Amino acid sequence: MARIPVRQRLAELGIDLVPLAPPVASYIPAQLSGNVVRTSGQLPFVAGQLEVQGKVGDEVSESQAYDQARICALNALAAIAWALDGDLDRIVSVSHVTGFVASAPEFYGQSRVVNGASDLLHDIFGDDGVHTRSAVGVAVLPLNAPVEIELSVVIAD
Repeated sequence: MARIPVRQRLAELGIDLVPLAPPVASYIPAQLSGNVVRTSGQLPFVAGQLEVQGKVGDEVSESQAYDQARICALNALAAIAWALDGDLDRIVSVSHVTGFVASAPEFYGQSRVVNGASDLLHDIFGDDGVHTRSAVGVAVLPLNAPVEIELSVVIAD
């Protein structure tokens, strides 16, 4: 059975694909190598701004961080679209997600936060969105973001 086109699936979910968030340092948003596209770490920018800042378990709740991880995943899809000249339907499967969570010392729910990205990718791609994953607690992230997500996808030739 053919998968629903990605942009149609996003519309069904009520999600607009966000514009590409420009890099905040010296790197490119994503790179195509063979049949894999890997993104740089994506922060939860909305219209060029971080709506939430701080450490999860302190200034940022777990629920807020989950939502921020979803935004990061959408930004990663925008970066992949940039690398693929807009053709997200070339994605065969989501391969790997790495999530970094700026964590207060006593916060241990990094995996639940990164579920925000994983759940979104499953919602969009179905079984093709199931992936391997790392969820890592860190002391601080760029610009005091609470979450950063990297994404790798396999594409069709």
